[in-house]
Amino acid sequence: MAEDNPAPDTHESPGSEPVQRHTSMRDGLKTIAVLASALIFALLMIGFVFQSYQVSGQSMQNTLQDQDRLLVWKLPRTWASITGHQYVPKRGDILVINAPNLSACEQSGRQIIKRVIGLPGERVVYQDGKYTVYNRATPKGFNPDATLPYGKTGLPLFSDSSERQVDVSLGPNQLFVSGDHRGNSCDSRSIGPITTDEIVGKLLVRILPLNKAERF
Repeated sequence: MAEDNPAPDTHESPGSEPVQRHTSMRDGLKTIAVLASALIFALLMIGFVFQSYQVSGQSMQNTLQDQDRLLVWKLPRTWASITGHQYVPKRGDILVINAPNLSACEQSGRQIIKRVIGLPGERVVYQDGKYTVYNRATPKGFNPDATLPYGKTGLPLFSDSSERQVDVSLGPNQLFVSGDHRGNSCDSRSIGPITTDEIVGKLLVRILPLNKAERF
């Protein structure tokens, strides 16, 4: 009689267990690589492209309020550093700035958020609570507050009741910046012009509160 078909061999081959271990190790390494790549990408984005900030203080009222959460666009400044060119923002832009001279206002911290009033090569005069900017195009001067598109939340600006006066001629890499709350702001009237390499980035969006989310 013919013999019954033999039972299939149920024994694992000698090398099967190491193969499984190697596969699990590869999967684990892939997961670690994906997580590491995501972390590196996030750090690069924060360091060079955009970053979240929270407003502290009243110096930019009524445009920005204390505790507003902002998204700051850093890529133009980063690209200028990479290419060796100067990043010059537009008049009216709101910037986050590294300001090492805040002791002049008896303030702690290192970063401030202010609006650009004067550009490189211009002369800025502050008198009687009003700015006047002089340049080649307007040698007789103009009031930037009357021409800049501050928007409905930026005007009217808080006035400055003090009698301080400033007359500054800006160098080729200098900006004159100011808070919108002119009576309660540590800015170029006190700390002097800032340099373009002290710019961190430009305000892009107010994220919070949600009912006041806005692009700038």
